Amino acid sequence: MRRNHLFHHSAVLMSVMLSISMLLSVVGCITAQAGVRRSGVSVSASQTTAATPFAQHGRLQVRGIELVDQSGAPFQLKGVSTHGLQWFPQYVSQESFASLQSWGANAVRLAMYTGEGGYVSGGDRAQLEATIDRGVQAAAALGMYVIIDWHILSDGNPNQHTGEAVDFFSRMAAKYAGLGNVLYEICNEPNGGVQWPEIKHYADQVIPAIRQYDPTGIIIVGTPTWSQDVEQVASAPLAQPGNVMYALHFYAGTHKDNIRQKLLTARAQGTPVIISEFSICDASGNGGIDYTSAEAWKQLIYETGVSYFAWSLSNKADTSALISSSCSRTSGWSDAELSETGRWLKTMLTTTNKP
Repeated sequence: MRRNHLFHHSAVLMSVMLSISMLLSVVGCITAQAGVRRSGVSVSASQTTAATPFAQHGRLQVRGIELVDQSGAPFQLKGVSTHGLQWFPQYVSQESFASLQSWGANAVRLAMYTGEGGYVSGGDRAQLEATIDRGVQAAAALGMYVIIDWHILSDGNPNQHTGEAVDFFSRMAAKYAGLGNVLYEICNEPNGGVQWPEIKHYADQVIPAIRQYDPTGIIIVGTPTWSQDVEQVASAPLAQPGNVMYALHFYAGTHKDNIRQKLLTARAQGTPVIISEFSICDASGNGGIDYTSAEAWKQLIYETGVSYFAWSLSNKADTSALISSSCSRTSGWSDAELSETGRWLKTMLTTTNKP
């Protein structure tokens, strides 16, 4: 009887434990699928997973010339930029970004062209903003950082569209400030003879529009000559320079020692620099790969810890595209499905894989 009595109680106990386990499993599934509501944006619960870059490092800030995390430790964004959202929206997905993350990327840049049939030149604004929202949510779900890029190019002077930029970034900041992983790049590549005082005039109007909703988010300001003359910034500081970084872009086949020196000069002057776009071919985004110059740039990035974003997440028939033009897959690429540039970048990311 004693043996049967013990067996009965053991069976009851096992049944209760199994029921509790099943209940916890159901609750866990509901939590993971429900998402976290922040600032009107639904964010997957995976953003809270300790393994993600954002979960570990939190909101970023600028101290002196360095980008640092929530603890004040130096932090390097290692990312990839999309091509124009109006042309390659298929790569803006959690699956695509997860593939980049598996290489070691911790950030993405959403390049929204303003000209070239983009946001202020006949593009579908609602569709472009929906693509940005999809990209921001995908990055947040993975615990990655994300740049919203006002990608001026053919419209070289950002002052042409100040009103539209103020409206756009006001709404972006109001919508996404609560997430903490969003950065704002307010003018990709000023060009056509535009000088720093003109860019400063534009930035001094757009930055307050962001700051009224996001007081501490990182803002990136482009610099003269397609964001190469970053050393000009120190001559005329912005009205609100807090948590602002300044863009330097390079294409290794065209931009060599003289542009590398500009980066060093700017930092020596106290200017926080971010490489928000680069590739290893020439400045057209095409031509041959200059491996020697690319290695020199990579060494400088290693030495300075400057954040960087490679151009571009697309299968365009350009040298700078990371995906082979013959590949239609939008995630999970094999090395054979990457371009030469894509394989070079993957190696760079995987050999410096620090979240």
